[in-house]
Amino acid sequence: MKALLSNLKILDFTTLLPGPFATMYLADLGADVLRIESPSRPDLIRLMPPYVDENKKISCFHSYLNRNKKSIALDLKHKDSFVIIERLVKTYDVIVEQFRPGAMERLGLSYKRLSAINSKIIYCSLTGYGQNGPLSNRAGHDINFMSLSGIMSYSGKKECGPNLMGIQIADISGSYNTAISILAALINRMGAGKGQYIDVSMLDCLFPYHAISAIKELCGEAKVGYETELLNGGSLYDFYETADGEYLSFGGLEAKFFERFCDVLGIEELKEGGITQLSKLSDSKKKVVDLIRSKPRDYWIQKFKAADVCVEPILSFREAIDTDHAKERGLLVEVPCSQNENVTQIAHPVKYSDFKPVYKRCGAKLGEDTFEVMRSLGFSNDEIRNFKEKGVLGQDE
Repeated sequence: MKALLSNLKILDFTTLLPGPFATMYLADLGADVLRIESPSRPDLIRLMPPYVDENKKISCFHSYLNRNKKSIALDLKHKDSFVIIERLVKTYDVIVEQFRPGAMERLGLSYKRLSAINSKIIYCSLTGYGQNGPLSNRAGHDINFMSLSGIMSYSGKKECGPNLMGIQIADISGSYNTAISILAALINRMGAGKGQYIDVSMLDCLFPYHAISAIKELCGEAKVGYETELLNGGSLYDFYETADGEYLSFGGLEAKFFERFCDVLGIEELKEGGITQLSKLSDSKKKVVDLIRSKPRDYWIQKFKAADVCVEPILSFREAIDTDHAKERGLLVEVPCSQNENVTQIAHPVKYSDFKPVYKRCGAKLGEDTFEVMRSLGFSNDEIRNFKEKGVLGQDE
């Protein structure tokens, strides 16, 4: 069975989460991804515990985010490194980089220079704020991008303000948009015969998330705030604490689901007001809160089990991966790591009728594929040894 992206070759200059997640997604689909890594300044994700192999200090984060990829240890600041980059660019399709704007140009690796070598190259820059604008060179992380996007101005509660997310929404959104934009550019290249430059901003990628709650402001509606909307706490669509300190979610927006919800709870008098309960929301919500808080989570799971009302328990990650759904859908996968041992990771999430992702190995050791890559580019053993002696390539571990 041929991989979906078996003919795609990607040079990956990224680190940490956003870029590596994007290229991992493509590698899961069969793309040949080669990480270009500094021999002296390793990606910090490599150093983060816990480790899947304590002896070799292989980070679980690195082993996941960089699975199915190769690694070459190359000092981009060394003037002789361009000889190697030039040969790589001639044979690869895509470049993904995650430095601040201008950094690749200072290294002599700008789109202008590399596209002159290979006019079909697709060059994607993934940054926090994009390549231009007053914020372009500003530092930032997920919490900052979420703040500046406007999303956190109505994601929380009136009494406590914004709530921290347990996941990196801007980072992963940037990752998916990176993958999508690369594939779109590849399709365009089939007809146009040339590559192009792609500028992905993690902050910009958050604005489409306003699709429901905030988009109405563009039509002159009132400002969105905490607990003012159907989906952000301004209705009975919400989370509810149970007697044992666990939580349930209720998302029965449609009338039929809401009415069944009321039937199960024995509060038929609330049916008429619907899920919004505009005239008496606070009183209605208190009634629901008190009822659900009177019994433990497992009681409510059983109570709602036969009722199709959009009520589900808040599961821990361990509980979530142990569900029949997760097992049936194959959401976990065993990936070869070290010494013939496997490590459990999250699988590629999409199912295809004529393709199954192949998980060849977890994240490679720093520079693990340097010799193989150099030989494939036509460099002799003596030339490779010379590059290592000069410090252009990292030494073997």
